[in-house]
Amino acid sequence: MATMTIRMDDRDAELVRRFASFEGITLSDFARNAILEKIEDAHDLQELRDAMAEDDGQRFTIQEILDELG
Repeated sequence: MATMTIRMDDRDAELVRRFASFEGITLSDFARNAILEKIEDAHDLQELRDAMAEDDGQRFTIQEILDELG
């Protein structure tokens, strides 16, 4: 397992410690979750941009979809 170091000023560090404690999770779990969520958000945003670029403008009503599904 890798170890990473994050540098921040004392005020921010205390805020992070308190928040993790309030959430009932370790500092490591909080940092890991926050980092992975940020990566997932960036991935989701890219997926949205890709979908918008490929959008041909065609839309379907709920009824059309239900009829198609049978």
